[in-house]
Amino acid sequence: MHEIARWVGAARRIVALTGAGISTESGIPDFRGPNGVWTKNPGAERLASLHHYMSDPELRVRAWQTRLHHPARSAHPNPAHEALVRLEKMGKLDTLITQNIDGLHLGAGTSPQRLIEIHGNMRQVVCTSCGERGPMEAALERVRTGEADPPCEGCGGILKSTTISFGQSLVPGDLERAKRAAKGCDLFLAIGTSLTVYPVAYLPRLALRAGARLVIFNAEPTTADSIADARVEAPLGTSLPQLIVLLQAEVSAVS
Repeated sequence: MHEIARWVGAARRIVALTGAGISTESGIPDFRGPNGVWTKNPGAERLASLHHYMSDPELRVRAWQTRLHHPARSAHPNPAHEALVRLEKMGKLDTLITQNIDGLHLGAGTSPQRLIEIHGNMRQVVCTSCGERGPMEAALERVRTGEADPPCEGCGGILKSTTISFGQSLVPGDLERAKRAAKGCDLFLAIGTSLTVYPVAYLPRLALRAGARLVIFNAEPTTADSIADARVEAPLGTSLPQLIVLLQAEVSAVS
């Protein structure tokens, strides 16, 4: 970890990519880990499929109940989220790309200008027919009052959260911004992500091609372990704050 802290101290532009693993210590289960939602219940992955969501009314009813009781609705940022905020305030973190939809990075204090929610977020709903958007809480209140699958109030179309489902394209501007950030950094931190979902999983390789170092923080193996400069397996709520402490010591030693 001391060497990683030296790399962070020497870096001019750091990009971090976070996945579900950073939010597990906030009480939000991941998807593919040993205790992941999809590991325990493979059928639950259908809820993340645009095709199944659009074609199966019963699945949409289950999806609304899942949203209503989603653990992210009561979750709070943990020390790992806060450590990335601290890294930003130290002038080291240029861009934070997250695959998470839980809003915990914003809740921790990450600047919206530096954050790319590459898979969207769960704070709004969008009509799949007319494109009208609205607050998720308003739609959930309709579910609480008896609408099992609330339609768009404007056109009657199917509502879904503003998250990116399987079978749905990423927002082109977000993806291009993430690619530019990866190509322009000199240190790339992959945090709590298995790096299995493309095209986001390709971002560390773009950074490496541009000459950056790659450090992986993850409890489970990832697809990029063999090409990483370093790998840290300790819990993120411990390892990232430790990195900040070591970085502060490095800065103090120089000054």
